[in-house]
Amino acid sequence: MDTLINLVNKLQKACTALGDFGEESSLPTLWDALPTIAVVGGQSSGKSSVLESVVGKDFLPRGSGIVTRRPLVLQLHKIEEGKEYAEFAHLPRKWFTDFAAVRKEIGDETDRVTGRTKQISSVPIYLSIYSPNVVNLTLIDLPGLTKIAVEGQSDSIVQDIENMVRSYIEKPNCIILAVSPANQDLATSDAIKISREVDPKGERTFGVLTKIDLMDKGTDAVDILEGRSHRLKFPWIGVVNRSQADINKNIDMIAARRKEREYFFNSPEYSHLANRMGSEHLGKVLSRHLESLIKSRIPGLQSLISKTILDLETELNRLGNPIAADSGGKLYMIMEICRAFDQTFKEHLDGIRPGGEKVYGVFENQLPFALKRLQFDKQLSMENVRKLITEADGYQPHLIAPEQGYRRLIESTLVTIKHPTEAVVDAVHDILRDLVRKSIKETKELKNYPPLKVEVMNAAYESLERMRNESKRAALQLVDMECSYLTVDFFRNLPQDVEKGGNPTHSIYDRYNDAYIRRVGSNVLAYVHMVVGTLRHSIPKSVVYCQVREAKRSLLDRFFTELGAKEGRQLGKLLDEDPEITQRRQNTVKRLELYRAAQCEIDTVVWAK
Repeated sequence: MDTLINLVNKLQKACTALGDFGEESSLPTLWDALPTIAVVGGQSSGKSSVLESVVGKDFLPRGSGIVTRRPLVLQLHKIEEGKEYAEFAHLPRKWFTDFAAVRKEIGDETDRVTGRTKQISSVPIYLSIYSPNVVNLTLIDLPGLTKIAVEGQSDSIVQDIENMVRSYIEKPNCIILAVSPANQDLATSDAIKISREVDPKGERTFGVLTKIDLMDKGTDAVDILEGRSHRLKFPWIGVVNRSQADINKNIDMIAARRKEREYFFNSPEYSHLANRMGSEHLGKVLSRHLESLIKSRIPGLQSLISKTILDLETELNRLGNPIAADSGGKLYMIMEICRAFDQTFKEHLDGIRPGGEKVYGVFENQLPFALKRLQFDKQLSMENVRKLITEADGYQPHLIAPEQGYRRLIESTLVTIKHPTEAVVDAVHDILRDLVRKSIKETKELKNYPPLKVEVMNAAYESLERMRNESKRAALQLVDMECSYLTVDFFRNLPQDVEKGGNPTHSIYDRYNDAYIRRVGSNVLAYVHMVVGTLRHSIPKSVVYCQVREAKRSLLDRFFTELGAKEGRQLGKLLDEDPEITQRRQNTVKRLELYRAAQCEIDTVVWAK
């Protein structure tokens, strides 16, 4: 039993140290899953006195109004021998043997968070007490419920306290210790009212009745203690706290416990219930029940912790690694992020991810369609053919065939292919730019560093622009090559017609008749179609070589060269992460540490059992 309760004590301490104490989170908190006992009661219900009776020490702040303004997680550890001492989680390894100093430290630590006001805070104070006079038990003392705000408190204090109390006791793993004074009508008890709202069947509520000795003469609390007045799953427990006179006389708790036992055994009304009354009995009952509850929750805790560790590791992987402190580490981190982007970009081109197929679509659809739509009517009209042939002959008519005329006609016609050639280069460029945008969006590491994201995008775009210019130059050179050197065999294989083609004895006007001009235009068109067929296959090769291949090989090469010359401060600016992401990563790392430690602690206990 001691091992199980100590296990929960350790886990609760770790939760508070790492800021995981049941506040809102995207993931379930370990705190919420741990079995706890929350002490609930209205102001002046005797709640603090009950806790002091269980502990056997006078250590809680006293006063009027709201004294408890932060949850106090009280961990009791039974020791076999030695001097009693207390230790706060926020002051590790500092032992308090003077419990008046403990009371002062609780007040000071409360003021440290809330200021010297009467406001409240949900951040717990952790106090461990080691004594041979206690049972192993953990209790959470919550601010007392109140109905009105006093001077120095906000108007919302009543609702704020109720919300805080409710946030603890509405959890299914919380045992509610509802403290109510016997000298007031139970129907008006703040503790019973709020407990009934969150636990209507009373299955996790222990009723504690205080101030039994202060009831009016002729009245008693037997109906309540025997469960007839207000039934709960667990029997009611009555306690008799020290009176103010006892406190003023500094009567110690051991004597007070003895006096409490005597009261129940010697009272005719309660003597038959005396064996299950008193603060000592209360501590033992709660300790046994807490141990039983922890034991039943171990499998569920193990499952929750394992699942949450996986969720946290996934979240941490999504958030990326923390930024390195040194220049070398920063440079390496930037290079790794860029390589991840570059790999994603290549996967798009290679078909592992979608998008690269659009390049093939340009070659198979856009280019053939554009070439097919080319109109050579203007260049090969009768009038233009006759004009170019005549001009090419100059003052001396051609003898056999108008060679210079053919050359000029072919050159002027092939020039029109340059426009669709440039359009193909531009279309592939646009596709590559789009793939860069997609790759940056899909590279999760870049999402955390907006400055680096911008730099990588600009560097990639600049590289693509250089590749486009080179590709356009190379593709247009293919067209120029076809213009600058004609395939002679094509013309040698044309059928010769001396009568119509170039008999020098005919007059110049006979040689330029319509039939002859049409034949020349037809020959030129056939040659141009042959060249178009060749370019239809060579242009894609040039574009892939100059753009796609180069983008895969050296998209960020120039950026990497520039990175090597940057100083640590400049590298740091590139890794200027969104502060929200930095904070989220730190919180995730802390929670992961907590859950891994919890897993080890639970495994140790389970294997020991």
